[in-house]
Amino acid sequence: MATVVKSFAIQGIDGYLVDIEVKMLEGQPMISIIGLGDQAVKEAAERIQAAIDESGYVFPKKRVIISLAPSDKKKSGSHFDLAMAVGGLCQNGKIGVKNLQDYGFIGELSLDGRLRACRGILPMIIAGQKKGIKKIIVPEANVKEAGLVHGVEILGFYDLTGVICYLEGKMSKTPPHIAETENGIDKTDRILDFKDVRGQDDLIEAVVLVAAGGHNMLMIGEPGCGKTMIAQRIPTILPEMTEEECLEVTKIYSISGLLPNGHALMKYRPFRAPHHNASLNALIGGGANAMPGEVSLAHNGVLFLDELAEFSRRTLDALRQPIEDKKVSISRVNGTHTFPSNFMFITAMNPCPCGYYPGAKCKCTDYEIIKYRGKISGPIMDRIDIQKEVHPVDFFAIADEKSCCSSAELRLKVKNARKIQQERYAQEKGINCNAQMTTELIQRYCILDVDSLGLLRETSEKYGYSARVIHKLLRLARTSADLEGEEQVRLRDIEKVLTCRELDKSNSKMVVVK
Repeated sequence: MATVVKSFAIQGIDGYLVDIEVKMLEGQPMISIIGLGDQAVKEAAERIQAAIDESGYVFPKKRVIISLAPSDKKKSGSHFDLAMAVGGLCQNGKIGVKNLQDYGFIGELSLDGRLRACRGILPMIIAGQKKGIKKIIVPEANVKEAGLVHGVEILGFYDLTGVICYLEGKMSKTPPHIAETENGIDKTDRILDFKDVRGQDDLIEAVVLVAAGGHNMLMIGEPGCGKTMIAQRIPTILPEMTEEECLEVTKIYSISGLLPNGHALMKYRPFRAPHHNASLNALIGGGANAMPGEVSLAHNGVLFLDELAEFSRRTLDALRQPIEDKKVSISRVNGTHTFPSNFMFITAMNPCPCGYYPGAKCKCTDYEIIKYRGKISGPIMDRIDIQKEVHPVDFFAIADEKSCCSSAELRLKVKNARKIQQERYAQEKGINCNAQMTTELIQRYCILDVDSLGLLRETSEKYGYSARVIHKLLRLARTSADLEGEEQVRLRDIEKVLTCRELDKSNSKMVVVK
């Protein structure tokens, strides 16, 4: 009779149960691992033999068949090693384990029997908890991460010998206590503050509007005017993540192998700023095993693309679905993987090829400027709520000028506006800020008076706004009203958000001679 040991695999950002079946037969000594495993899974044969030998047991001189079920799903990773080793020892009668079906096993074995840390622990533990597995054995280095899941007993071990002694009842193991103060990654580099920004009060007001409603933003300005400086400080005014959001982000970073060992929960909103030479797979996600890309690593945080016009058009156009749907689907031969990508899209670019339009230093023609800006497709520009020009500041004029506001003061405004939105959308599933409003909700909460509607229609006809842009302007107006605690969208809110489409006005002034 085959021995069945439970382990886990990952598909997308979710884990699923894998039954590792071990059967020994008479025949030439060899190990056959079946069940669509990748190279790391197949190499486990050598690791488990060496680890069992180092632990004081003799690997049987028989034909060993190890099946990873379900066999029709591709599996990757080295975390099946521990389950395979325990299954082999139980099948050979070297160890006896009571209630083996109550245990789950995760861990890579080194050649001397030690357990190495694995990535993707959190989604696998969640899968085990949902399947009713009572105890899960993991490497010691992954205990804090695994301990985030309640309702399952986590047991951390240093090596295979310790696991065997525990399973045979020769030693007891107390589940580790995870202190609340140790659950988060301490970001010692979070020293950025808006109090460092001077001379950009108008832009900061637009940034608060963006943060309060979860909107997207494009900043256009010459080099050195403060675009990147401001973008880097946006996470400091965003509300804290909820426990559910923290777990979502932690799962993504765990799968990607970016969660430092010994740490558990990601408490701060991520800020991702990929270089403009990033590949399509790096930005969107993909590869042989369909790993999350930058759009997913920025989930519940900020994705900042500096020098937007320098990104390849194909790469930028691939952002259409993630920005609109808040998720990205990657299709591979073995299935479709879906990763969440609910991020604030913040971008920056120069106004022209030389970077100094409309200053005296600029020598670009209107044709060159329009061609440069045309690198960004219309559908992408449609998905950006605010297009704000950033004007250079005079260093000597602002040297003694006091800062506008600190991040703490701006964050309070944002939190108050977000609280209003959360109460408004309390009964709406998956919607917690104005940027996520559906068409039905826009019609319900963005009712305009005659003057406001007339101004919006006039501006739309002048610049040729699409229905998507008008919807984004209405969402912005709703956020503007929320910042001031108003129940209805007012004319001043419409006037305010129409000033946030400065690129449209700039482009309309240019004349191109064909």
